[in-house]
Amino acid sequence: MTIKQAIIKGVTILKLEKISSPKLKARLLLQYVLKKPRQYLIVYDNQKLTDFQEKEYLKYIELLKQGEPIEHITHQKEFMKLNFYVDENVLIPRQDTEVLVEEVIKIAKKINAKKILDLCTGSGAIAVSLAKYLENVQLTALDISGKALDIAISNAKNNHVQEKITFVESNLFEDLAQEKYDIIVSNPPYIKRKEIENLDMEVRREPKIALDGGEDGLDFYKKIIDKGYEYLKYGGYICLEIGYDQKEEVMKIIDDKKQYINTYCKKDLYDNDRVIVTKIG
Repeated sequence: MTIKQAIIKGVTILKLEKISSPKLKARLLLQYVLKKPRQYLIVYDNQKLTDFQEKEYLKYIELLKQGEPIEHITHQKEFMKLNFYVDENVLIPRQDTEVLVEEVIKIAKKINAKKILDLCTGSGAIAVSLAKYLENVQLTALDISGKALDIAISNAKNNHVQEKITFVESNLFEDLAQEKYDIIVSNPPYIKRKEIENLDMEVRREPKIALDGGEDGLDFYKKIIDKGYEYLKYGGYICLEIGYDQKEEVMKIIDDKKQYINTYCKKDLYDNDRVIVTKIG
């Protein structure tokens, strides 16, 4: 089987199973198996695969058929033009979250932020990106999962920002030392518990702890907003990713606490409400 034939076969199998982006995924899997860039597959599309390469490739195609996210096979995900290792212990970073990171970068530069707290860091995508693109800033990245923190630490090292990030294993603020930050940022679990079973097959393969936002999907927002101001300097910001339909509910949680002012919402690339920002006033 040649490279070209392998991609055609992979695409055909994935299409029959109604797997999204079949051509892209078939190509990425073959790149992973061959350890070659995209251009190589185009130029040498008549090159024959070895028996081992063919078996590996078709094994991975079968895993995709069964709903395994491609990122759990290749262990790679690009986010903010950086490369991150991911596996079944962390949420796969999404492009939507880049809107949150870009807003935090803008705010941090405006207020000359020195200390940022990232709650529910997971793979470390947010903290590592902020450390990479902001100068003279120190981050604290926190997660309840020790396995997730191991991955986040590895991603910090691979992106050469480990000196700028302190990692803490904690259930939100429980085991966090009392400090004051310029910005608190979080992409917390926000799916309603009963809706997790209805998510796409691939998303259901991600850690439930990174998806489950409680019965109403708002558990983490309530806790972060309730305690967050105690960890913020005066004039400090809280920046949160939200589900596309959670704007009004999260804004009400913020409005009910009198410590916050100047709350606003930003949309993602698909025109969905995605990021809520508020500040201590």
